[in-house]
Amino acid sequence: MLMFVLASSVITVNPSLTGISKAISSGDVETLSSYFDESIEIAILDDEDFYDKDEAKEVIKTFFSKNKPKSFSQVHQGTSKGKDSKYSIGNLVTSNTSYRVYLYMKVNNGKYVIQEMRINKE
Repeated sequence: MLMFVLASSVITVNPSLTGISKAISSGDVETLSSYFDESIEIAILDDEDFYDKDEAKEVIKTFFSKNKPKSFSQVHQGTSKGKDSKYSIGNLVTSNTSYRVYLYMKVNNGKYVIQEMRINKE
């Protein structure tokens, strides 16, 4: 029983990068924004700013409308020593070009939330 409880607590703190990857790959802004923190830094090419969750959702929606995602694949990911933050780097292929996507996530209320998202041309 104790093993089950310990395993369950690890699962709730471990992020589902699969869900985030699927959302990016399909351009699913609703699902992707559900992983956003209340305030998030977004940098798309040379345009960088801090947004609240709703504004960030619109920024990503605009980006995806101009750059229809075809696929997203994770290249690298890592976790901090204290396991309170995680990052992921991946390649996004769109109808226009390919981008490198960097995500930085922190633990908030027992789950990982995206605090920073950077999209740069490859």
